[in-house]
Amino acid sequence: MKNKSIPFLLTVLFCSHPLLKATTNPDSLVLPVKASQFTVNTDQIVSAVQPTMYGIFFEDINFGADGGLYAELVKNRSFEFDAPMMGWEQPESDRFSMNDKSGFAVPVKYAEAGVNKNYLNVKVNADKGYRLVNEGFKGMGFKQGLRYDFSVFAKQTSGGTTLHVELLDENNKVLATSSIPISGGNWKEYTASLTPSAKAMKGKLSIRFEGKGVVDLDVISLFPNDTWKGRPKGLRADLVQLLADLKPGFLRFPGGCIVEGRTLALRYQWKKTVGKVNDRELLINRWNNECAHRPAPDYFQTFGLGFFEYFQMAEDIGASPLPILSCGMACQFNTAELVPMDEIDPYVHDALDLIEFANGPVTSTWGKLRSDMGHPAPFNLKMIGVGNEQWGPEYIERYKVFEKAIHGKYPEIKIVSGAGPFPEGEMFEYGWEELKELKAEIVDEHYYRSPQWFLENANRYDSYDRKGPKIFAGEYAAQSVAIASPDNRNNWDCALAEAAFMTGLERNADVVYLTSYAPLLAHSEGWQWTPDLIWFNNLEAYGTPNYYVQKLFANHVGNQLLKITEEGKPVIGQSGLYATATIDEKAKELVFKIVNASAFEQSFSISMTGKKAAGTKGKLITLANNDKNAVNSFESPKGIYPTEKEVNFTGKEMSLTVVPKSVNVLRVAYK
Repeated sequence: MKNKSIPFLLTVLFCSHPLLKATTNPDSLVLPVKASQFTVNTDQIVSAVQPTMYGIFFEDINFGADGGLYAELVKNRSFEFDAPMMGWEQPESDRFSMNDKSGFAVPVKYAEAGVNKNYLNVKVNADKGYRLVNEGFKGMGFKQGLRYDFSVFAKQTSGGTTLHVELLDENNKVLATSSIPISGGNWKEYTASLTPSAKAMKGKLSIRFEGKGVVDLDVISLFPNDTWKGRPKGLRADLVQLLADLKPGFLRFPGGCIVEGRTLALRYQWKKTVGKVNDRELLINRWNNECAHRPAPDYFQTFGLGFFEYFQMAEDIGASPLPILSCGMACQFNTAELVPMDEIDPYVHDALDLIEFANGPVTSTWGKLRSDMGHPAPFNLKMIGVGNEQWGPEYIERYKVFEKAIHGKYPEIKIVSGAGPFPEGEMFEYGWEELKELKAEIVDEHYYRSPQWFLENANRYDSYDRKGPKIFAGEYAAQSVAIASPDNRNNWDCALAEAAFMTGLERNADVVYLTSYAPLLAHSEGWQWTPDLIWFNNLEAYGTPNYYVQKLFANHVGNQLLKITEEGKPVIGQSGLYATATIDEKAKELVFKIVNASAFEQSFSISMTGKKAAGTKGKLITLANNDKNAVNSFESPKGIYPTEKEVNFTGKEMSLTVVPKSVNVLRVAYK
């Protein structure tokens, strides 16, 4: 599509040196001495830029859901972990002499299958003194003056008991308390509100028991009152806000490797994550002991953040939902277990039923469930993923079955397929050949590589077949040390290299339709994998330099791609510079992204032919740091943060300077 309203050429003059044009190592460059010229023809629209160009990949890794995005503060609230008392302490009791102490609690299993199989039977021997304490997820964060909502299901088996619910700080000082008398021999939900008198980063929940007797407890819960959009028992607002600020085009969920599971029995099954929260079946998280350097035996999925909540969050932040489902293959890095082809129908029906859950009328089975959960309107699902990063003939065989079934019933749904976990190699090439032959719509590629790899591969998609499948760069992040190394850092070197690479993604917007950094979230004390886009603790969260790179690109994406060249060639590392140009029709602005990966300042001028820019001003947004090892932190959350300034020009010329090691967005209004 051509935009005939902007018939002018924009010429960008940068300092460079012809001897520097072949290198992709910006640290090896020397100060340039000769100017070079970049040209943009605004009459020549290369392609549309998809609204899904920059999005979010979410996986429950690094305590990203329970203990993170899902705002529940109680760990193992229903005593369903493999060790039913994990997360709970009985400070005044001794399991070896329980009859001589103030009381003792024993988990009771009343069902072998299904959900919520256990409850806690508490025998209180003394009128006062016995208590239970929950440690939370690496502690509980309490904000001074904020209301916290407590709830518990309980029944009095004998005697009479009052629960004194307390919020404690790190030194066991009581910050808030509320009393709940328990009455009756039937299960009943009891609630209380507590407001801490002071802040605590690693607080605890304490339940003191008064009155001799026996009481049964289940689903002990504590939520902050300031959840996202004020939804009771909802999501952590500051984390969702960071996601919303990215203005993502899509939200991919629920992963990632947890989609596959170590075994098929432990795969993610979306139907077990919808309906009433207390009826959702808990599952051990596949990341609990996946990383030897960071074992997390207390890492489970309660699915309070389930598929309904994912769809709802996507809608809240203006993102198109992209669910990924198991294709009947367990993780090939673990067991590589396969469902036999004659038993694959339930997996296929899961995909069809999910589309009905998202888009179906309220009169349909799954559409009715969506409506009953509070969302009668469809979620407008347009894409679905088949498998995470599987590879080999087994994947292709299963993909064919899914594709036939999905497009047979829902031809409008786009299917995301995968080319495996690596960006090259025999299995990658095999997958691509097969998927291209099958006329696959979107192929997911993943790359975790060094910063240098990202600089060198900014031209990766220049030679891709324009008539073949479109690209989803579904997982990528520069690794400062090595893939999955615990020593990886979210430093500026990695973020800058990713920005250079992203110019190549955007410059090929006719082929690349979706992109997302991964992983997304990490608890500062609960992580397994680094690097990650956003770090958080029990009270705070901050965006990494990588986050602000993503935000700059996503917030200034434009909707039509222009060609920006130097001597007729794309700007891919000449003198350490990388550039793209787009049109933002809604704002009536030209948008230039200019990455200066070199270690020196580069001045340039812009001259225009054709119609003049509207007015004599533009806006330059810069993200920069001279130290490639610089990072953001809780102490300095905005150490690397965009700055903005107005630039002035007269007539057809504009002079600017790009600082070393910087990502720049230049916006210029047009007539």
